Amino acid sequence: MPRLSFAKVSHKLRSAVMELLLPKLGLFFWTTVIFLGFFFVLRKLAWKPILDMLKQRDDEIAGSLEQARLAREEMSKLKSDNESLIKEARAEREKMLKEAQLVRDQIIAEAREKASLEAGKERDKALQQIESEKRAALVELKQTAASLAVDIAEKILRKQFVDKAAQEAYARTLLADLNNN
Repeated sequence: MPRLSFAKVSHKLRSAVMELLLPKLGLFFWTTVIFLGFFFVLRKLAWKPILDMLKQRDDEIAGSLEQARLAREEMSKLKSDNESLIKEARAEREKMLKEAQLVRDQIIAEAREKASLEAGKERDKALQQIESEKRAALVELKQTAASLAVDIAEKILRKQFVDKAAQEAYARTLLADLNNN
């Protein structure tokens, strides 16, 4: 095997690098022709469908953005409607609570008034009963006192009046005086 010197290897390496860096005119021409042919074929067959798809995608995105904007506006409207409904519901609740409180106060006032009337009736009834029992007790007391007085007078008069007819006449006189008082 022949031995290569460093200079020969270096020269061959330089010429290979130079050949790569400095293309020849024929290579340049055919590369340009192939590139332009490929460019026109791609333009006719691939770019138009790709651009159409990109435009369609762009339209879809714009439509989606518009729908999102409309949905946001609708949500905002619904939110304001909900807030107004909540305010109305709170106002209605407050109104109902006030009405319930008024009804409660009215019921309590009616119950107090009724209880007061019932208590007055019971008090009047009790006073009447006490008054009637007082009269009955006074009548009974008068009768007992009269009976005792008659008994005492009878005993006294028996000793004084020997005659029974005189005793009875005197007792009748006393009874008439007592009834007049």
